[in-house]
Amino acid sequence: MIGLRRTVLFLFLLVQPMVFVFADELPKVRMTTSLGVIDIELFSDKTPRTVKNFLNYVNKQYYDGLIFHRVIDGWIIQGGGYDPDLNYFATDPPVRNEASKHKLKNLRGTIAMARTWDPNSADSQFFINLSDNPSFDFKDRTLKGYGYCVFGKIIYGMDVADAIGKVKTSAKGHLEKDVPFRTVLIEKIEVLD
Repeated sequence: MIGLRRTVLFLFLLVQPMVFVFADELPKVRMTTSLGVIDIELFSDKTPRTVKNFLNYVNKQYYDGLIFHRVIDGWIIQGGGYDPDLNYFATDPPVRNEASKHKLKNLRGTIAMARTWDPNSADSQFFINLSDNPSFDFKDRTLKGYGYCVFGKIIYGMDVADAIGKVKTSAKGHLEKDVPFRTVLIEKIEVLD
């Protein structure tokens, strides 16, 4: 019995440092905008398909030169779909919604995938929550209840996200409202080492 306890204790002590190392290995990206820098930690351990999808766009430099096209102070800022002239670009196939997997909450400072009414329609667009948005959380596997997949959180630059949220907005082109009057550019998104 004592031998078994020692073996279990040894294995616990051996594995415990690995847990902390794994947590430090979550990928991080830097989003450089025309209003400042936002660093984001991605939850590849909880939403692997979604993070892989997002990083695929990052590595292709897809986001570089796009804009935040939907800005609502105190609620969300959304980007990743349009250039400054509101041209929309081809995307990869949609990623399956992982909102039900770990039921991550749409809390202030988290980043989530934007989508249409179809829960599995997310492709390149994302939004940053400027407040806690429980109505976006997974509730059940229905069209209304599926929620929006959180896949990361801001670790630096929440003040920049808030500043983007405060810009004046209006209708522009085919978008009826919430488009920044003065363009807020995503200059680039890059993976941090």
